[in-house]
Amino acid sequence: MLCLRIGQGQSTQEILEVLDQEILSTTKLPFAIGFLRAELKHTGQLSRGFERLGHYFTPFQTLLVKSAENEKMKFSVESSLGCLENEAIYRSKQPTQAGLFIYQFEVLARNHLGYDEGLIAMSRDPFYPPAWQSFIADARHQLGVVDFADLIYLRSIWYILDQRRNNPGYEAPIAPLFGEKEGKIAGANRNRDPLYLFAALQRQLGYPALPKKSEKETEQAILIVLQSKIRDLEGRIRLMEQEIKGQVDLEHFAKPEMFQGDFKDD
Repeated sequence: MLCLRIGQGQSTQEILEVLDQEILSTTKLPFAIGFLRAELKHTGQLSRGFERLGHYFTPFQTLLVKSAENEKMKFSVESSLGCLENEAIYRSKQPTQAGLFIYQFEVLARNHLGYDEGLIAMSRDPFYPPAWQSFIADARHQLGVVDFADLIYLRSIWYILDQRRNNPGYEAPIAPLFGEKEGKIAGANRNRDPLYLFAALQRQLGYPALPKKSEKETEQAILIVLQSKIRDLEGRIRLMEQEIKGQVDLEHFAKPEMFQGDFKDD
């Protein structure tokens, strides 16, 4: 509801002013909405209210709102609320730790929110038992060294079955966290962009998907790509002009230290 109304041009504060009156008074949610409205009015930040309502919102949910309020990050309020809405819908059904982990990780990956802070927030979600919290903490240190698909594959039942084909007595040193199907899909997507893995899990196992970007956000993304391409073309044109004039400056294409010191012939 909040996401939809923001998309229609209403401000967050205006929406919260009337939202608590539209929610069933038999729940405590109107009090939470009133608190968020007060925090937004006094601090100008919705994330401050999320932080103080830790029994309502998880650290990861707070991180999404905080990221949307950060002007340096290209993560809109609409995208933030859309991700929160889809997560809430998934949690209201029959969520699994594997499904929530993949969803939250995709939110970080697609929106460039940063894995370090994001995985810390994920590990503090009470929905994850200790074994999962430990896995998420380890993943934070292994990303960039170990392929994401390998992280899934190596902690799956499918990996154990793979090992037992050559070694029937194989026993995993730690309990698997992902099922046979998840491991098989992850194994098939090793050394590929994680986006392929996300799509395969959603298509084949019904894992939760991120909200589709609005037309406005899609246009902004296209504009950013076009601006980048234009800058690249401008740089190439300048290089061609300098080459024609015999004025190519190699310092633009090498580290400064390469031009320091004396050069000696061997």
